[in-house]
Amino acid sequence: MRREARVPAVVFDLDGTLIDSAPDIHRAANAALAAEGKPPLPLVQVRSFIGNGVAVLVERVMAASGLTGAEIHARMLARFMADYDAAPADLTRCFSGVAEALGKLRAQGARLAVCTNKPEATSHAILTALGLAPAFDVVIGGDSTPFRKPDPRPLLAAFDALGGRGLYVGDSEVDAATARAAGVPFLLFTEGYRAASVEDLAPLHTFSEFASLPEIVSEAAQRTGHDA
Repeated sequence: MRREARVPAVVFDLDGTLIDSAPDIHRAANAALAAEGKPPLPLVQVRSFIGNGVAVLVERVMAASGLTGAEIHARMLARFMADYDAAPADLTRCFSGVAEALGKLRAQGARLAVCTNKPEATSHAILTALGLAPAFDVVIGGDSTPFRKPDPRPLLAAFDALGGRGLYVGDSEVDAATARAAGVPFLLFTEGYRAASVEDLAPLHTFSEFASLPEIVSEAAQRTGHDA
């Protein structure tokens, strides 16, 4: 008789997965644009730029506003980070049910981490402000290693710090590609920032409400045979 698999290590993306950070990112992006004499971009457009780190987001904001050049990029990046870091959780909120789901996962014995392209210090500040920091054993940010998602090495570093492989939970094309490159099962939160279809991302499982996640993780541990 096959013994029951224990709940594995679980690594989460941050933006668009655990938190809706787009409003604060939108605010900081438009502040940087205003300093360059450019009009604001709509929230839905800036939201679509999230996922590959701050430097890439600023590049996309510049392109959408007709701006080019390394000097402007450096200036806007510095202004964005100064404005964003001054209040990184002013408008940001957890998605519904996140705190409860994390508590249940920990009660089930799961070891939890965050792997994000957002800078590590900023990520810690947001998790602390939203009361989520105690749930996580490890936080890997975009500057914690020389690499950024979808390179698999930040995700693998998070699993190594937790002491074993497990499941990755994310919301986007970047997350799906990262999981695939790392060779780990991917659980997709469907209410985040993705542009591609669910079918294109080929997750092991999908969910739209965090209340269902603890049971999904237990079932995924059974299906994948994880006993980490």
